[in-house]
Amino acid sequence: MSQVTEPPISPTKRNPVLQWLGVVLLVYLLVVAVGMIGAGFKSATGERAEELFAFATNPFMGLIVGTVATALIQSSSTVSSIIVGLVAGGLPVATAVPMIMGANIGTTITNTLVSLGHVTDKTEFRKAFAAATIHDFFNLLSVVIFLPLEILFHPLERMGLFLANIFVGSGSASMKNLNVVKTATSPLVNLFKAATHIFPAPLDGILLIFLGIGLIFLTITFIGKLLKVLMVGRAKDILHTAIGRGPIAGILAGTLITILVQSSSTTTSLMVPLAGAGVFGLAQVYPFTLGANIGTCVTALLAATAVSGAEAVPALEIAMVHLLYNTLGVVIIYGIPFLCRLPIVGAETLAAIAADRKYLAFLYIVTVFFLIPGMLLGLTALA
Repeated sequence: MSQVTEPPISPTKRNPVLQWLGVVLLVYLLVVAVGMIGAGFKSATGERAEELFAFATNPFMGLIVGTVATALIQSSSTVSSIIVGLVAGGLPVATAVPMIMGANIGTTITNTLVSLGHVTDKTEFRKAFAAATIHDFFNLLSVVIFLPLEILFHPLERMGLFLANIFVGSGSASMKNLNVVKTATSPLVNLFKAATHIFPAPLDGILLIFLGIGLIFLTITFIGKLLKVLMVGRAKDILHTAIGRGPIAGILAGTLITILVQSSSTTTSLMVPLAGAGVFGLAQVYPFTLGANIGTCVTALLAATAVSGAEAVPALEIAMVHLLYNTLGVVIIYGIPFLCRLPIVGAETLAAIAADRKYLAFLYIVTVFFLIPGMLLGLTALA
């Protein structure tokens, strides 16, 4: 008799308890990585952090850096976590705010690229491209509204500081002792610091920063993979249940699913093929996409828990700015009928043009996410 071999166990049938333990471990390593970036940044710059970032005091420079970095990395969660670590190491919050705004723009490239998968069918491509670029237009409009206000009056920075002080206090020594996360992560952060101290300063701090960034890449990648296995099937159920119940339900569903899978790119990209196939219309995709903008803020808030003492307030402040910026953007833009229509009109118009001239879709991606930011970066540097 021939021996029958059993097929390998698929990832979806592995022990979910072990998978959740893996998620917890990866979250712990994410927080460690942010602590490494902050420690490395302080070690590399000493007390001269503000001088190091003098070139980025122009808010437009910060916006462009955030956009290009996120477009290249294709993860706003990674970029926002790195920004939290840099703020913990001394990067001024005022410099970091435009970077956060830029990260919102850069992250939209992922679902726009996904829409190109429908390029062979004109009708499907038009629907998919509109569903993808509505995220672009919303985030661009949000920057147009909030960046000038932030430059003039700093409302997000002020509100973020107010909320951070409520949750953390003044960063005094008495609060420091209550930070359980800091206590749990310090041994591993100190181990990496000791390992890099074999190199002379400031090389030791620079190496620690790069190790932290690399660890963020790894942890967020594997967290995403594990959560997709654990949650995406359920996410689809939530999606189909919520989408037909109105815009508020759509926003809440987008927020919840993005928190579960820890990736707004995954959430919004999930909608693109469904829109292309005609399962959902643009009016249904729109609020769901806005919810994804809010849900992605959880990663930065989680990263901010790595910091205690005097740096705890600014680290949590920039994470709160991220949350306030995305939430207020949804409330103001989606809540005002005229503003609410602009991303829909922009996406539909661009999709109609790109469906007839498909090369324009590729030109749009290169121009918006790389060419224009690169030109502005060069002009700003020359100014």
